[in-house]
Amino acid sequence: MSVKNAAGVARASGASGLRGGSGGTSTGVGVRPPGYEFPVGISVLQAAGATTVDYLVVAGGGGAYIGGGGGGGFRTGSLAVTGGTTYPVTVGGGGPPSNNGSNSVFSSITSDGGGGGGITAGARPGGSGGGGGYGAGSGGSGTPGQGNPGGPGSPNHGGGGGAAGGTGGTGNPSVGGSGANGTASSLSGSSVTYAGGGGAYGGGTAPGGSGGGGTGSPGGSPPGVAGVNTGGGSGGNGSTDSPAGGPGIVIIRYSGSRGANGGSISPSGGNTIHTYTGDGTFTANAAIYNIN
Repeated sequence: MSVKNAAGVARASGASGLRGGSGGTSTGVGVRPPGYEFPVGISVLQAAGATTVDYLVVAGGGGAYIGGGGGGGFRTGSLAVTGGTTYPVTVGGGGPPSNNGSNSVFSSITSDGGGGGGITAGARPGGSGGGGGYGAGSGGSGTPGQGNPGGPGSPNHGGGGGAAGGTGGTGNPSVGGSGANGTASSLSGSSVTYAGGGGAYGGGTAPGGSGGGGTGSPGGSPPGVAGVNTGGGSGGNGSTDSPAGGPGIVIIRYSGSRGANGGSISPSGGNTIHTYTGDGTFTANAAIYNIN
């Protein structure tokens, strides 16, 4: 096999060439056929991309009912990637009333959807657990390393949704429990708080936690909607009119200029950031060379 250079002159693909025969030029190793040249170097057509990335994977928040919705699972760290390999990215949606949000995924990293808020009993477990229902329902448990439990309800009001930053508030006789606060990350290029818990239904307003947690309200009042792409749990108002939890987000960052494809891509402070608000893929560049 041979490779032609930019001038159209054929170059031998290896140093062994053809031995013997007439008309060839001796190289000391073999014979170079007339009109052929040996390769003289290699140029880089595409540099290798990132080999290690930082990630933030936040799942969809849980839907409230009586108890507040739990924040979506929150995971952040570093991961080795291989050039030319395509990695799946899934962004979890928020859960409907009293149901869990959906998981978010990047490669081998999965964050669990936030737990749905309870109605008349215990809440659902999740990345962070939903708040318990009235009747002193227990809060749902959180996934270790991703979130925290929801707060228990009281005989009349629900507990607040758990969050990445803490346990949901306990419902009391006069008002539902507050949603717990989420956790901040700067992978987007600025500090943003994610995965807050939703406030519960009760006799008054129950604040949602920072990080997109919706506000709980008395029956008949509009509850607080969870923040978009924060993975926050929604706020309860004691009915199926309670809104869905907030959808999650996936952010991937690496040092230097762009060296991968996928998501919404932007430079920030010497880094390149890939942001996903919906499903997609991430592929780091593989090195490509040209023989001169």
